[in-house]
Formats: sequence, structure tokens, C-alpha cells
Amino acid sequence: MRRTESLNADDVADLEAKRDWVRGHYDEASRSEYDTLDGKLRLLVTILNSGWISADETLKLQCLGITFGDALAQALSMNWVAVEDEYGRDPALVLEGTSIVLYPQTSISKRVERGGEVDVRELFENACDTVRRLRAERA
Repeated sequence: MRRTESLNADDVADLEAKRDWVRGHYDEASRSEYDTLDGKLRLLVTILNSGWISADETLKLQCLGITFGDALAQALSMNWVAVEDEYGRDPALVLEGTSIVLYPQTSISKRVERGGEVDVRELFENACDTVRRLRAERA
């Protein structure tokens, strides 16, 4: 059975630690760029295209997924929640008032681990288009 609930203190701390790892790629003077949608996406593109993370660094790749999720949340007004099922507890994004749930933490890691190229902006636009289409179908 799947249960969706608000983030607890441990969930929030885990998400923030993952954000901090990505945000830390900006120098101190530029760190506020993370607050912008373009700043998040640009940073993800730079990290991936520069080869700073190898395919076996799952935790770091999942950090990128959290930043990717932050970008989706910002663009689509989605909220972070925790989803718990028989496999464990994972952060997810929900679109309030709908059954739309996204799991961005592994959206980049799964692709990189399979040896695929990740076009962050294309992945982002496709996800946004899908959520917008689903939201319109349910309206």
C-alpha cells in the first residue's frame, strides 16, 4: 500500500543536504542563482556536461534529481511530499488537487546509470508538458 504524507524533519534535512551539494558548485557570490529556474537548470547542465559525476555515483546523481525536482516544483507549482510503500520512503512531487505524482530524485540517475545522455532541458520541457497535459485533461 502506498502512503503519501508531508515531509518530516529527516526528509527535509535529506532534501536540503542534496540541494546543498548541488548549490555548492556555485561560488559564494553566485549561490543565489540557485533560486532561479534557469540557474538550477544551467547548473545541472554544467555538472553533467563537465563529467564531474560518474555513472556509479548514485547519491550525487540523486542530488541532481532533487535539484531537477526543485526546478519542476518552481515551474509547475508542485509540492514536495514523502511517499512510503513496501520498497521504502521516497521524496516526490505532487500537484495539489490531482493524482499527479513525480519522482524526480532518480530521473537523472537512472538515465546516466544506463549509459544514456541526459539533455536536462529536454527532460525538463517534456516533464512540464506532460504535467500540463495531464492537469488539463483532469480539469
